[in-house]
Amino acid sequence: MLDFLAENNLCGQAILRIVSCGNAIIAELLRLSEFIPAVFRLKDRADQQKYGDIIFDFSYFKGPELWESKLEAKPELQDLDEEFRENNIEIVTRFYLAFQSVHKYIVDLNRYLEDLNEGVYIQQTIETVLLNEDGKQLLCEALYLYGVMLLVIDQKIEGEVRERMLVSYYRYSAARSSADSNMDDICKLLRSTGYSSQPGAKRPPNYPESYFQRVPINESFISMVIGRLRSDDIYNQVSAYPLPEHRSTALANQAAMLYVILYFDPSILHTHQAKMREIVDKYFPDNWASIAIRIFYSKKLIKGLVSPFFWPVTQRS
Repeated sequence: MLDFLAENNLCGQAILRIVSCGNAIIAELLRLSEFIPAVFRLKDRADQQKYGDIIFDFSYFKGPELWESKLEAKPELQDLDEEFRENNIEIVTRFYLAFQSVHKYIVDLNRYLEDLNEGVYIQQTIETVLLNEDGKQLLCEALYLYGVMLLVIDQKIEGEVRERMLVSYYRYSAARSSADSNMDDICKLLRSTGYSSQPGAKRPPNYPESYFQRVPINESFISMVIGRLRSDDIYNQVSAYPLPEHRSTALANQAAMLYVILYFDPSILHTHQAKMREIVDKYFPDNWASIAIRIFYSKKLIKGLVSPFFWPVTQRS
């Protein structure tokens, strides 16, 4: 049988390219998150007074002509708007391209899954790819990386900031007149979730499950990926950690993937108690689990963070 990752294996090379792009996108998002212009946060009273009339969130799209007419009526605002554009168009464009890449990533992944189902790749289906060791790893990573992108964006780039940047890009670029622009789809994906990383902030309802479902993904594919992560040692790590007390270490990377991917199927989190108990026993046996989501950032998994069924067994007995 042809090596799945051979250069002439179109099926393997396609998913390999998708996963490679996913890693690059996350790296770019993390780089950009360190260079968010403070003015887009509008936290200072001075910024609010100076820029409040030229920096808009998505409410702008309800009546752009009205907002633009207000600007045109005041020459001083027009001058300020032009100055703001010149100073920020470069960084705003870079953020937009990163956001666009996230949307393109999930579109490409969905197209790949459709191609598998439609027989574009001879003798290959989602099931056969998951039977291949490399294919299984790559399909799991592809879905996982998309989830990480969404979490990184919401953790590092606040929803209001995203909206203001997207509106600014729309106003200052040719996107508003481009017939083939996917600006609408990008805005729908990355509109504010209501989430805040500030201490004490209330968690939005159905978060992040509803956020993860903004772009539909093949439900059968999600189910099969979760099944593989639950049952298989996809990176063959258990043999390197034979002692039972080291099992969670052996499966740490896989646990991080499962933690993220479960948000794509919230029914398991909320209604499948037996499955969740099995997952907790196998992957999260400690009272506190620090889950490294790749090398990108870490997150504390604490009681009740995901659902009551993610509580450590020792706490629930």
